[in-house]
Amino acid sequence: MKKRTNTAAMVECALMIAVGTVLAQIKIFQMPYGGSVTLVSSLPFIIVSYRHGLKWGLIAGFTNGFAQMMAGFWRPPAGTIGAIFACIMLDYLLAFACLGTACIFRKPFKNKFTGVAVSVSAVMVMRFMCSFLSGAVLWGSYQSSYRWADGLSVWAYSFIYNASYMMPEMLITVIVSCVLVSVAPQLFDNN
Repeated sequence: MKKRTNTAAMVECALMIAVGTVLAQIKIFQMPYGGSVTLVSSLPFIIVSYRHGLKWGLIAGFTNGFAQMMAGFWRPPAGTIGAIFACIMLDYLLAFACLGTACIFRKPFKNKFTGVAVSVSAVMVMRFMCSFLSGAVLWGSYQSSYRWADGLSVWAYSFIYNASYMMPEMLITVIVSCVLVSVAPQLFDNN
C-alpha cells in the first residue's frame, strides 16, 4: 500500500510541476529585472502540500524552483561563487520550496476556508521574504536604474520592488484558492 501511495503522490507532483510551469509562463505583469505576476503559478505546489504533506510539498516546490531556474536563470549577480549560490537558493530553491510548507500553516484551523486563506498568505509572504532578502543583498546595484529609488536604502528599494509584483501575486493566489476551496474542497484534502 505504501508503494502505491508514493507512486500516486509522485505522479500528482509531476503533474502539478507541469501545471505550475505552464501557469508561470502566463504573465499578467513582468518587472524589468526579474519577478512577475503570473496566473496562480504557486497554487499547484500549495495544493500538493495540502494533499500529500510537507515532504511531498517540499519536493514539488524545490523541483519547481530548479525548473524555474533552468528556464529563467539569465545572469547571476556580482559574479562571485557565493553570490551565485545565494541567488540560486534565495531566488529559486528556497523561494519555491516555501510553498510546500502550506500544510503546516493550515493545521491549526478547523475551518478549511480560513486555513487555506491563512496558509496561502503565509507561504506567499515567506516567498516574498526570500525575494526581498535577495534583492537587498544581491541585486541592490539595480537600484540606480530607477529614479523613484533615489535616496532610498537598499532595503527599502528591495521591499518596494519585490512587493510591487509579489503582493498582487499573493492576492490573486489567495482569492483563487478561496474560490477553489469553496467550489472544490476535495482538492485541498489530505490523501
